[in-house]
Amino acid sequence: MTQLSDYDYELPRDLIAQQPLAVRSDARLMIVDRARNTIDHSYIRDLPDLLHATDLLVVNDTRVIPARLVGRRERTGARWSGLYLQSDEHGAWQILSKTRGKLEPGEAIQVLSWDLREQIRLRLLSQLEGGAWAVRPEPMGEPLEILKRVGRVPLPPYIRDGEMTDEDEAAYQTVFAKSAGAVAAPTAGLHFTPELLAKLEQRGIQKTAVTLHVGIGTFRPVSVEKLEDHLMHSEWATVNQATVDQIAKTRAAGNRVVAVGTTVVRTLESAAQSGTLQPFAGQTNLFIRPPYQFHTIDALLTNFHLPKSTLLVLVRTFGGDALIKRAYKLAIEQQYRFFSYGDAMLIV
Repeated sequence: MTQLSDYDYELPRDLIAQQPLAVRSDARLMIVDRARNTIDHSYIRDLPDLLHATDLLVVNDTRVIPARLVGRRERTGARWSGLYLQSDEHGAWQILSKTRGKLEPGEAIQVLSWDLREQIRLRLLSQLEGGAWAVRPEPMGEPLEILKRVGRVPLPPYIRDGEMTDEDEAAYQTVFAKSAGAVAAPTAGLHFTPELLAKLEQRGIQKTAVTLHVGIGTFRPVSVEKLEDHLMHSEWATVNQATVDQIAKTRAAGNRVVAVGTTVVRTLESAAQSGTLQPFAGQTNLFIRPPYQFHTIDALLTNFHLPKSTLLVLVRTFGGDALIKRAYKLAIEQQYRFFSYGDAMLIV
């Protein structure tokens, strides 16, 4: 039995990165070598020299949507905030909601854009399981178009209490973001720049993409002590045939598949639950925890994750419990920057 309390650690608040670096690839990079049981230090910009020319990088090409909503309750005038999750074919949205007092079906919320120039009304329809609400925008329209008008960058609460600035619109998006649908960024991908990608390509390092739309599970802490009792929230993921073929060719040649982020790991492993990687499109609620046999990856580039999070559990399962615990302790001692806008580790 694996206990949640085993994945706790103390983090000084000043190590939680509040701003992105001016140059993304200037982030520090801790190199954790499982075979040698060693920890070294470098920078993201040095990846072309740190990786093998025969490596295959796999990135998540999801695009973060402006899912954070802020406004006021028309009935009481109280401040209200929410997070768009998804919508159905009838035009109803599912949202998370936070306000003072009790919300009632039929209530209306005035949602205001960040620059206060745009607004819409959300009509509350009914409360759903897990504390979410079904709502209908007034006037109705295509969800992404409405969110582009009034939505805000869905920063996690540990960054400026979720309050965005102008630069977050670009900073909280990877350079390979393409497929809109995430309510949080796949943060390991935030370190890449066009210049770094060009240098990796010149070195011969290939790149392919999968898609996982990072969902509400990212914001939900684990609330049970026994990890086997935790229910993961489902997220939409896809792996196409071309990526399957490229990964199979890489591994058949004895070369490494390097996952850029835990979302890539979960996507590939979801597509390989039969033991063999296959094309995949659908919901995944895969929770990678000990004991787990990895089928698809040989190395992992990842940020430093929250205590007691499913992402920390995944990283320690892949990297080795004692070694990753030592790496986190060292990262705190050497004042690495943590979480979404923070530094990274490469586990080989």
